[in-house]
Amino acid sequence: MAQVSVSINGRTFRMACDEGEQERLVGLAHRFDAAIETLRRQFGEIGDQRLTVMAGVMVVDQLSESERRIALLEQEVSALRQTASSVGERRHEVEDGIALRLDQAAERLEQLADSLLDPIRAENE
Repeated sequence: MAQVSVSINGRTFRMACDEGEQERLVGLAHRFDAAIETLRRQFGEIGDQRLTVMAGVMVVDQLSESERRIALLEQEVSALRQTASSVGERRHEVEDGIALRLDQAAERLEQLADSLLDPIRAENE
């Protein structure tokens, strides 16, 4: 298991993580530290513990909003997939209908050509 040192709210913490996850953990710690710094600028020195709790709540709020948006996007993707499936099925039905009508038209054209050629064939016999 790997270990990294991260700085949050002016303090250094040693944290364990899976091998290869070091950069990710440092990045997450940096984002959390930035949230604390944002709150510090807004509210001033209100105590480390209170600042950390407020930052945690703020981050969880952002996470919650992201999860809500993801759920809406997943619903939209699902609806689009269903529509695409329906359109694909309908396209096949339309193509089959067109093919049938083309076959019928070709048959009628052959019959018409035969009826026009019948008198000519009869004369030549």
